[in-house]
Amino acid sequence: MFKPLELFVGLRYTRSKHKNNFISFISLASMLGILFGVLVLITVLSVMNGFEKELRDRILSMVSHVTISETNGLLSDWRKQQQELVDMPEVIGSAPFIRNQVMLSANGELRGVLLEGILPKEQPKVGGVHNRMLEGSFDDLQPRGYGIALGVELAQQLGVFPGDKVTVVTPRFRVTPAGMIPRSKRFTVVAVYKINMAEYDSATAFIHMQDASKLFSTKENVTGIRLKLTDLFDAPSVSKELSEKLGDEFTVTDWGQENKSLFQVQKTEKVVMFFILFLIVLVAVFNLVSSLVMVVNDKQADIAILRTQGMSAKQVKRIFMVQGIIIGLFGAILGAILGVLLALNIGTIVEWIETLFNIELLPQDLFYASSKFPSVVDFKQVIGISIASFVLAILATLYPASRAAKVQPAESLRYE
Repeated sequence: MFKPLELFVGLRYTRSKHKNNFISFISLASMLGILFGVLVLITVLSVMNGFEKELRDRILSMVSHVTISETNGLLSDWRKQQQELVDMPEVIGSAPFIRNQVMLSANGELRGVLLEGILPKEQPKVGGVHNRMLEGSFDDLQPRGYGIALGVELAQQLGVFPGDKVTVVTPRFRVTPAGMIPRSKRFTVVAVYKINMAEYDSATAFIHMQDASKLFSTKENVTGIRLKLTDLFDAPSVSKELSEKLGDEFTVTDWGQENKSLFQVQKTEKVVMFFILFLIVLVAVFNLVSSLVMVVNDKQADIAILRTQGMSAKQVKRIFMVQGIIIGLFGAILGAILGVLLALNIGTIVEWIETLFNIELLPQDLFYASSKFPSVVDFKQVIGISIASFVLAILATLYPASRAAKVQPAESLRYE
């Protein structure tokens, strides 16, 4: 089969055993270094993607994609506003809510929580708490039934179970012969949910919106309207569009804004981790430079003979670039394949190791994820890492190949 001369000779050099075994070892180490670097990068970033998705899903169980409220108080004509929002093509669900800070009291315990009044039939359109119930459901929140759903940690702190009573103490006061006392109401625990995030499981509770309206004296008004979009990543643009459309009288926020610091920390961690692990690939690239330089020194006589037979300097340069390209190509491709396979099975592998050696690599109670190693493979990341590693391998061949092209035949053959 016809092959370009540079490719033919380059492949011969790559397959042949060098006189100096150390050169062969360095070349193999370079390829394994690129392979291992790509593998580790893909696996670690996939696990970080998994944790990010788990965190996002749990937050979106409690926080909607977009939230609209009135700047100076409660939404009055909210039904008309809700209908206009539902008509937007990006919106697939909406639900009103009433929210306020209260104190919950039971069994001598007192806890401050964020209490939300919801419509049980509409809340599932914008959130996922209904999928995380341990006992009961939102359907048990009946109007004027004064039932309450608690986070699991909050229920444990108050020492209550479904069927028990808790007292809700509001920041509103009423006048009595004894003076000003805060308004309070007894509620029955009808449901317990678990988000697996302490800030929600220990500091939030839900009641029916009619009960919240009576408790907080909001009449027909609500705190705001939640929206669910067809694509959660459209939330910033939709939020900006609504903010401009509704004006300064309304406050529009999206899920990213409400948790900006948390997701910014995750993003920073991912970037830092990428650069730290990419050092493995850089070390392999430096090894590749060293091995190719030694190959050039080892093959000076061969280069001189090829030059005397009419091969140009550019052709000699391409011969040695072929070796680096092959090492980089095999390292990047095999690393990507093995990295994806490892990332997809990392949870099973970790469980197998823990069972085999009867150890716990990472305590389950330290994580908010349902799995110790949730993994989401982003093939854009896989392709990007593979291409970056391959390009670095190509760049690593330029200096050794240039040295090979500058070899003087007369000088190299003088002592042969």
